[in-house]
Amino acid sequence: MRGEDLQQHELFSYGSLEERVPADHPLRPIRTRVDEALKALDRRFDEIYDEDGRKSILCLANSYFHL
Repeated sequence: MRGEDLQQHELFSYGSLEERVPADHPLRPIRTRVDEALKALDRRFDEIYDEDGRKSILCLANSYFHL
């Protein structure tokens, strides 16, 4: 290899986002509201997602139109 062998130890960084994002960051209240909205939709998600995952659009259309 030619030239200096520079190591990039700072390439990877470990730690949680909770440690890195300041408590007063503007995205924190947005995340809270999104979490609340998704929790409110939980029952609807249970209705549209099968135990094996999301059915295809074709399967949903067939059941909707009774095909």
